[in-house]
Amino acid sequence: MNVAIIGCGLIGKKRAKALNGARLRLCVDIEIEKAKQLASDYADIDYSNDWISAVNHDDIDIVIVATTNQALAQISLEAIQAGKHVLIEKPAARNKNELNELINAAEKHHVIVRVGFNHRYHPALLKAHELFKSGELGELMFLRGRYGHGGRVGYDREWRANPELSGGGELIDQGVHLIDLSRWFLGDFKEIQGIATTYFWDMPVDDNGFMLLRTAKNQTAFLHVSCTEWKNLFSLEIYGKNAKLHIEGLGGSYGIERLNFHKMLPEMGPPETTIWEYPRGDNSWALEFKEFLEDIRLNRTPSANLHDAYAALEIVEKIYKDSGYDYYA
Repeated sequence: MNVAIIGCGLIGKKRAKALNGARLRLCVDIEIEKAKQLASDYADIDYSNDWISAVNHDDIDIVIVATTNQALAQISLEAIQAGKHVLIEKPAARNKNELNELINAAEKHHVIVRVGFNHRYHPALLKAHELFKSGELGELMFLRGRYGHGGRVGYDREWRANPELSGGGELIDQGVHLIDLSRWFLGDFKEIQGIATTYFWDMPVDDNGFMLLRTAKNQTAFLHVSCTEWKNLFSLEIYGKNAKLHIEGLGGSYGIERLNFHKMLPEMGPPETTIWEYPRGDNSWALEFKEFLEDIRLNRTPSANLHDAYAALEIVEKIYKDSGYDYYA
């Protein structure tokens, strides 16, 4: 299958390296030099700054949309209407209303649309979900997640700090990953509480988001995302009645990816602990795209789809409104 990548920044480059046998045919970016640079890393690849022509190109089967947030829904809609399969990066839109037309169009045109929640494909999280599905944890009670980075000089002047481009701050950026992972384990949340606030960075969007989410079964997710986390951090703790899972690190500056499995003994006390470490780098992008190709082959709904993005953005939007951010008034 032939692929066009629209948006040739950091994420577009990651996607280009992880196509799992699909063929990159076209690189597109409004900054033509970025498209040219990415295309130059591969043989016989065209490049352009015209995304409309790209998504309507007869020789393209799959469109990967890896732009800034304000363009995700618009470009994806055009690709869907052109009959292309689409992988759209998270959060898939700036707000849930932008997703409604995509959901309807995907059903009408019978194409496969996957949302890039690649964290599901980190090896520690795949193993954790396998243990959960096997029943090893027993009934789940609650989970606790933390995810953060420290930004960089000038972070508050980048596109993520502009709500017109981003749709929000840290909550819509790293927050949707934690929300998606929480739903992957606990299911839908019926009660949403939270605070989005700005402590440090000089910008009109949030640099910290705190969430308290509850399912119909009273299972609770307590989540915190931050871009004032001066040592990059990923931590997800999942508590069942029989055992606990703790995933920490994502590789690189987040530290070695590790899964701790703490199994309660009949006499209770200190648990039986098994630890898996995954030091070989991040292959989540390749595993995710491999499953996307299988989704297309089998004509099945992806496990991370537009409805998952909608559910995540619904939570984000409620917390922004409750926190008084005027771009959600």
